[in-house]
Amino acid sequence: MKESKKMPAIDPAQADFAGSSETGGRISMKLRELYDSIKEEAIPDRFLDLLEKLDEAEKSASAPKGRKDRA
Repeated sequence: MKESKKMPAIDPAQADFAGSSETGGRISMKLRELYDSIKEEAIPDRFLDLLEKLDEAEKSASAPKGRKDRA
């Protein structure tokens, strides 16, 4: 039976990566640009119709119904 050596756990907060702040800044900037572009997109009509149907289904499911189980 072979013994496998376990690597020690590395705390990401304490890891020292060269250039991480510069790279992280660029990644953050690109993610923000992507988020902003998506935020400006219109919601598709199909999706709005689906949300409307779900709202109607929730309302009808939570509406009080006559109870027939009482004797």
